[in-house]
Amino acid sequence: MRSKVCFVFLMGIVSLFGDIVYESARSTIGPYFKELGASATIIGITTGIAEFLGYSVRIISGFIADKMKAYWFMTSIGYGLLSCIPLLAFSESWKSASLLIILERIGKGIRTPSRDAILSYATEEIGRGKGFGLHEALDQIGAILGPFVFSFLLGYGYRKAFSMLWIPLFFCLFFLFLAKRILPDPHIPESKAKTNTSKVFLPYSLFIFFSVAGFSSFQIISYHMKICQISDKKIPILYSISMASDALAAIFAGSLYDKKGLRSLILIPPFTAVIPFFVFSKKDTLLLLGTIIWGIVLGIHETIIRASIADITYGNKRGLSYGILNTVYGSAFFLGSSAIGYLYDLSISYVICFTLLSELLSLIFLFKIFHNEQNP
Repeated sequence: MRSKVCFVFLMGIVSLFGDIVYESARSTIGPYFKELGASATIIGITTGIAEFLGYSVRIISGFIADKMKAYWFMTSIGYGLLSCIPLLAFSESWKSASLLIILERIGKGIRTPSRDAILSYATEEIGRGKGFGLHEALDQIGAILGPFVFSFLLGYGYRKAFSMLWIPLFFCLFFLFLAKRILPDPHIPESKAKTNTSKVFLPYSLFIFFSVAGFSSFQIISYHMKICQISDKKIPILYSISMASDALAAIFAGSLYDKKGLRSLILIPPFTAVIPFFVFSKKDTLLLLGTIIWGIVLGIHETIIRASIADITYGNKRGLSYGILNTVYGSAFFLGSSAIGYLYDLSISYVICFTLLSELLSLIFLFKIFHNEQNP
């Protein structure tokens, strides 16, 4: 058990350095793309496509990982594609930058089902909620440090700032090598799911879709901040604050999931519904509060959803199951980001209405999950 705790910790360190790389870029995509001549619609569509492809490829990568038992191979390829972020230093237009952003997200799609399948095995004894919560907390330390340090590097310009990200990428791959030495051949058993998979899987997928569709991307939020004349250096710091709330929320959400199971999902719709009232305000205090709430919701997503997938699916189909449900997540993010970006250009009121409708629909399917859970 001690070796598995050590493994989860090391994988958290891998994600920590990985987050320093890509969250640094993610925190500044809005203002960087604006500098390259992109509109809010372009940012919404680009990030939506990137996330959609990054999630949709997970069905394929998860299936391959299950069939070939290639969990480590897929994980390593995915982390290698993080190199696309430092390469942003050579971008001359928003089109070339978009290609690199999309490739990096595809890399995340390749690695995530395999990595989470390995983690689901390693966390079975220590509690999946706590295990995924620890991993997410360490992950978000990188998400805090990355944008915070990047905000200072921006004083030298975007190109030099992106070039410096080769350093954390090296450490990310180094700790991945160490983690593989501890658990070189993870055994994903053909265990039964804790709940009735056939009755829960569909409403669970629809709940994820509608709850995520109403979740505003930080790229659109940071674009709004730029319009509100918040400096480029302050925006990554605000993103770091949201990542800090993400890390704290992950620890709480993980413990709550181990106690309450799927019922802990009830936190997602109400928290998501209030986000646009704050993040699209013109008042600094409300913007700050909105980024904190945004981080809390992301922490719940990354902990409870990841842990619960392992408990509603069979072990020998774990990689594929993560792939399918992450594709649902990505599809929702693509459609939601595109819609929110378009609606933002029209009126913030439309964004608020869209979010409220999405979260209301998600509640319908959440209660269906609860009903099916009680009547297996």
